[in-house]
Amino acid sequence: MNLQELIKLENHIAELKEMSTNHHLDLTEVLNNLEQKANEIRNHLNENMEVWDKIKLCRIQQRPTTLDYIHHIFEDFIELHGDRLYGDDPALVSGIAIFDGMPITVLGNQKGKNTKDNIYRRFGMSQPEGYRKALRIMQQANKFNRPIVTFINTPGAFPGREAEERGQSVAIASNLREMASFEVPIICIVIGEGGSGGALALGIGNRIFMLENTFYSVISPEGAAALLWKDATQAKRAAEALKITAKDLMKLGVIDEVIKEPVGGAHNDLLLQSQYIKQTLRKALQELGHLDKGIIRQQRYDKFRKIGEYMDEILG
Repeated sequence: MNLQELIKLENHIAELKEMSTNHHLDLTEVLNNLEQKANEIRNHLNENMEVWDKIKLCRIQQRPTTLDYIHHIFEDFIELHGDRLYGDDPALVSGIAIFDGMPITVLGNQKGKNTKDNIYRRFGMSQPEGYRKALRIMQQANKFNRPIVTFINTPGAFPGREAEERGQSVAIASNLREMASFEVPIICIVIGEGGSGGALALGIGNRIFMLENTFYSVISPEGAAALLWKDATQAKRAAEALKITAKDLMKLGVIDEVIKEPVGGAHNDLLLQSQYIKQTLRKALQELGHLDKGIIRQQRYDKFRKIGEYMDEILG
């Protein structure tokens, strides 16, 4: 059994539960057997999940969104809108909340829960006003000494012509530059797809965490396959070559920690997944909270300078 078959089985279980409720049918025995089978598959996949399975799992529509985590991890969230230049962007949510009694600025890419919502949210792909909104909110956090938490879950920045006309690349570049200079702790958490500059625009942090079944890459597997082999159907092959999973990036020193997921994925237990994130976030804030502002900024700079390896060669 693979991930796709598990998803079909989970959908079948959901349909049977709805049928049982609507028609007053006793399907307890059937449902118990199917649930047991689903749990066996989840355990097997957890132990033997391939790179492509992880990528498919982080893309499923049932995957918890930024707003799901905000409402389960923080208190008194107040959403703030608009970039004060053009308009608001529903693909990126931002605001102020309370975490363990401390004011926090929190923002992230927001995908939809269904087709209609995904069209409204543009599947989590922000336009320039989204990144400018994020920058405005983060600048406010830096001014008032509030830690920043970002949730990353996007295939990439919105690729439409109108986004380019309004300065997409400049908006992303401005975020990279400004986030590097902030003097408050920045904690970044990849909760789904971490695609290209659209993800990096929220990813310049003192701590970078990834959920177990996520990826973080300069290009999507489909995009890499199209460039390397002129064939997007080779995405699985590209994903394995790119080393873009949480486990791979932890080994390469790109991220700081992998946050485990419940058996079968984050969508199977939102409360438990939120608790895992909350524990990691609390620890990181405690570690960074007592540091001097200059040290926080320098630590972030040093973190990105040491990513990657190179050799000096003297040419004769």
